[in-house]
Amino acid sequence: MTDTRTANPPRGPAIAGDTDPELWARAATGDRAAFGQLFERHVEAVWNHAYRLTASWSQAEDLTSGTFLLAWRKCADLRLVRDSALPWLYTVAANLARDERRGSTRFLRALRRVPDAGVAPDHADEVARRVDGDARMARVLSAVRSLPRAEREAVELCLLGELSTADAAELLGVAEVSVRSRLSRARARLRTTLEEPS
Repeated sequence: MTDTRTANPPRGPAIAGDTDPELWARAATGDRAAFGQLFERHVEAVWNHAYRLTASWSQAEDLTSGTFLLAWRKCADLRLVRDSALPWLYTVAANLARDERRGSTRFLRALRRVPDAGVAPDHADEVARRVDGDARMARVLSAVRSLPRAEREAVELCLLGELSTADAAELLGVAEVSVRSRLSRARARLRTTLEEPS
């Protein structure tokens, strides 16, 4: 089946002052220049969010690519929060990161069942483990993953994704006070978890 958007010619260059809703509406009709403008506008924020979710540069790149690929495919169905594409893009990146983690966990479980062939460990793995910034980020992400779902979502959107509590509340379909309460409980849990000795 042919993607009808690719058959439509672009409608002209995107203008820097165009809003996200205007650009998404044009992208939904196949306007690649409009989608390119959206990509340029939000790619750095999405990559930063993906890195905060994974503590890995390469995984952040993969998640960013996957997020924008899905955005291109689904731009006609996109629900904007306060006329910004970022909340939706952050949510897609978080969902892709969760799917990736689940897949990695299944792969590692299968790998543990394979008999050890006596392969010498690669020293690069040890060097990678010693990168202090990534190790700290991984510990924080582990603590975030252990939070109850409602608190984890609030943390991913507001603390890791840097959305306002109002935007997060609208995206999650709850009152803003609920988001603040979830963040407060999450901060207390994270403080306790991260202050415990490793």
